[in-house]
Amino acid sequence: MVHDPISVLDALMIALSGIVIVFLMLALLWGVIAVISRVMGALEKHTVHPASVSAAAPAAAAPAAAPAPAPAPQVKLEGVSEVEAACVMAIVSHETGIPLDQLVFKSIKAV
Repeated sequence: MVHDPISVLDALMIALSGIVIVFLMLALLWGVIAVISRVMGALEKHTVHPASVSAAAPAAAAPAAAPAPAPAPQVKLEGVSEVEAACVMAIVSHETGIPLDQLVFKSIKAV
């Protein structure tokens, strides 16, 4: 039951057909992902998120008077300058994605 080895031409044809099949499957996968992305994008545009509705309702109800911002609490600096502390606060705000006016720093100390 020993068969003759395949020729070089047959080996190249087998390899080429394998490469073609892989690229066809990749193209098919790309097409499926593109279709799903467009469908999800269209669905997202038509649906209203509950958080945005609840946030928009109070803002529309009372746009007349905005409360005065509370004075910023004093930050206790230990071994750092004001410039270094400002840099630390900006980095924390940027990395967490929380606006700086919503963060509360009680103390900053050098380690």
